[in-house]
Amino acid sequence: MFCRCFSFFGLCLFLPTQRVLALAAAKALPRTQTQEETPDPSGGHTSLRSSLGHGSSLQDRGTSLPGFENLTTGYNKYLRPNFGGEPVQIAMSLDIASISSISESDMPGWGGLNKDVFCPLSHTWGAPAVPQLCPAVPCPQDYTATISLRQRWTDPRLVFHGNRSFTLDARLLELLWVPDTYIVGSKSSFLHDVTVGNRLLRLFSNGTVLYASRITTTVACNMDLSKYPMDTQTCRLQLESWGYDESDVTFSWLGGSSSVRGLEELRLARFRLQRYRTLLASAQQDTGSYSRLILQFELRRNVLYFILETYVPSTLLVMLSWVSFWITLDSVPARTCIGVTTVLSMTTLMIGSRSSLSKTNCFIKAIDVYLGICFSFIFGALVEYAVAHYSSSQKCAAKVPQEGPANELTEEMEEVNITNILNNSITSYKQKISFTSIDISSDNVNCSDLTMKSHEKIKCVLRNKMHRIIGYFTIQNPGNVDHYSKLLFPLFFMVINVFYWTYYLYF
Repeated sequence: MFCRCFSFFGLCLFLPTQRVLALAAAKALPRTQTQEETPDPSGGHTSLRSSLGHGSSLQDRGTSLPGFENLTTGYNKYLRPNFGGEPVQIAMSLDIASISSISESDMPGWGGLNKDVFCPLSHTWGAPAVPQLCPAVPCPQDYTATISLRQRWTDPRLVFHGNRSFTLDARLLELLWVPDTYIVGSKSSFLHDVTVGNRLLRLFSNGTVLYASRITTTVACNMDLSKYPMDTQTCRLQLESWGYDESDVTFSWLGGSSSVRGLEELRLARFRLQRYRTLLASAQQDTGSYSRLILQFELRRNVLYFILETYVPSTLLVMLSWVSFWITLDSVPARTCIGVTTVLSMTTLMIGSRSSLSKTNCFIKAIDVYLGICFSFIFGALVEYAVAHYSSSQKCAAKVPQEGPANELTEEMEEVNITNILNNSITSYKQKISFTSIDISSDNVNCSDLTMKSHEKIKCVLRNKMHRIIGYFTIQNPGNVDHYSKLLFPLFFMVINVFYWTYYLYF
């Protein structure tokens, strides 16, 4: 009996205390409504009923929102506004916080360019705020951006009296209809949730809903690297509805180009922003035509880093290879050391310049062309010394065996008397008179002799032409090779540089 009386006395004290706490909480949150979820017998879904007007806590204080108590009666979050009628107009604006991690490497990522592999940004509240993993497919180059996406639309079912707006808890989004916006070409995306989910929900009296969220996304960007590192890349940030086509939802920029803010203040490490513009397009898919918003911006690469890192060292290596032209041909170790060292250094520089890009990248880039030119000049300087040294060796070798026969010939000529000279002269003169068309020479034979057969004439003609060609390419003075190389190598290198920089900078 004593226990029952004690329990009844405690219950009497507990109930008034709970009522006082509930009233205090209602007064502390005048702009946030307490809700209760009740099943709707007609639609079979959960509806949101406001407790405003059901008690005397706010109405008795003279609220300026009459009729707000029945705002969400019969609201179906699974049906868009104006269901079956005109499409919903979604106006958007963007704040670009940062653009980073612009990558030129071909990496497999999340998502792709097909509609069946993208993941929408919206997700059910209560689940972790992480992107849904999409099938991994090979994607082109990409960039990472942090943006604040703001979406506005009008829902006639949420109209209330007055001229005020209410900022609501973002968790109420799961009870309202929200457009299924997603980022086209996104490999991965996530919503920021520090310290709480970075989302905003604001309701206006005319039924306009403002939904803002802070997103970091990695988006594919097709890059043409044929002029790398003097290239200008055009990237896009595209927004589109995942499931609603143009007959249900249409997108538009809230204020044209002014709908995008923050790009002018961006400072990128390797790029600088040239220009940007906003576009409105229609994407044709197998499932219909979808409204699409496009932010297109151009990024020009900062070439100064590459000039100091690659172009200047390679040019200096080419100039170093020309030093060998001022070293004599007899200094074989010195000239060989310079040639081999510059070739190996240039090879190392070429390998290092390509290590920053993916090995699967098949572009022939502008920097590859320049390094190839420099390597050709360095290798040509090494070959030039090989040719000059070989010609000098052959000339020296040809002089040695000629000394013996020359002395013998001198002694024999001293023994020849005047009679033999006259006889030989007369005989030679008669031969020239009788056969004026025949010129006997050890190097060049006249092939117009009438007594020669046809195949012998052909052989004679070919032999004479070969002697002329060999004589044309024979280096008479190997020292002239270095002399001409001192002028031709720098001249050709300067001319090629003029054409190279003119083409890649202005065309």
